[in-house]
Amino acid sequence: MAAMNPTIAQSVVDILGLNDLLAQLILAVGAAMVLGNGFAIYQDRRGKAPEGAEGEFRRGRAWWLLGVGVLIAIWGVASLAS
Repeated sequence: MAAMNPTIAQSVVDILGLNDLLAQLILAVGAAMVLGNGFAIYQDRRGKAPEGAEGEFRRGRAWWLLGVGVLIAIWGVASLAS
């Protein structure tokens, strides 16, 4: 397999905007984790559970994943800002 010219490879990254796209995807994953776990915590505090759901709500896990989502979202914002 022939090696690609570095200038061509760089121009493909620039044309498609892959650097920004990756940062946007990281931000989206982090924001989804924050919103999803935040909503689950909010619904649990109101005493609501999904219909047909079995098992218990694990608050510690939801708070942990919310914190991880915040860190991932900050990483995405920082990547876009740089």
